[in-house]
Amino acid sequence: MVHRVTELLGDGIGPELCEAVHHVAEALPTEVRFEQVDLSLEERKRRGRGVYDEAYESVRSAGAAIKYPTVTEIESPNAVLRKRCNFTVIHRPVMTLPGVKSNFTGKVDLEIVRLAIGGTYQDPGQQVGPDVAVSLRIVERSTVQSAAVYAFALARRLGTHVTSSSKWTIQRATDGLFEEAVRDVAKRYPDVPHRQELFDALLAKICMRPDDFRVIILLNEYGDFLSDMASGLVGSLGIAASGSFSFTTDGRVDLAMFDAAHGTAPDIAGKGVANPTAILLAFAQLLSHVGETAIGQALRRTILGQLAAGRSTRDLGGTLTTMEFTREVRGAFLDRIRAVATA
Repeated sequence: MVHRVTELLGDGIGPELCEAVHHVAEALPTEVRFEQVDLSLEERKRRGRGVYDEAYESVRSAGAAIKYPTVTEIESPNAVLRKRCNFTVIHRPVMTLPGVKSNFTGKVDLEIVRLAIGGTYQDPGQQVGPDVAVSLRIVERSTVQSAAVYAFALARRLGTHVTSSSKWTIQRATDGLFEEAVRDVAKRYPDVPHRQELFDALLAKICMRPDDFRVIILLNEYGDFLSDMASGLVGSLGIAASGSFSFTTDGRVDLAMFDAAHGTAPDIAGKGVANPTAILLAFAQLLSHVGETAIGQALRRTILGQLAAGRSTRDLGGTLTTMEFTREVRGAFLDRIRAVATA
């Protein structure tokens, strides 16, 4: 089977990450046909908004994309793509990675489902007189429902529960609407347990008993805070991958984009030492999304297995270059696929 995927090229270490993804993709038992759109700063300056038109049309046609880090200068490409593609939900898995040093001794394995729009991030606010500023807090039922359907379907596949978290006791109108919309969706999934946690209590409980939580759905800013805190607990903001999604009117995923949560790292660009873990995990997410669930899971397990064995780039205490680590992953992945095929 051939899967068309839009590939959004970037800046800094982007070309090295692109090479890593292609090296692994060549080993897949299925074909991924990449359709490249150059979103580098140089190309954005040269073509202006036209490059975003091309990117959108390609994603619209393919249905799924992988994106490499891009410089934010005149505008944020992520923000532009989010608006153009109507990405309303971000899914960021955060897990304890074997072989990655952390000051936190608990085991973290979270699926954070965050609304990508609304909350206090939707409105930059305005100053009212010299000493007062205000901003609107925006929550839309339809957006929450789409995110909740995604979260509950994910929990059902994983055989686990969903936690919704906000400050509904304080933000009674907005956060209250969020929790109400989640509860309405929960009724469609009677086999998936659902509970609510106040956001401040949630942060404390994750630090004390991370095993109590698995799939968590949150409003925009709460999801932003939790994603970074959880990434810090497992040892690095630079090893996280995420997916962004838009939805049809009946709640099905329409478009999807997968990327690494880290930036362009211009200080190490071109040196061959960038860590490709996050982008390879993002690629594994993409494979699962396009229907190659077994292959995506096998790639994810392979990446984690290499880290557990102490094979990593220098930012994680190892000695491997970008492509040395990638080749280790590819070789172990091929071994895993062959073992499954002959079992």
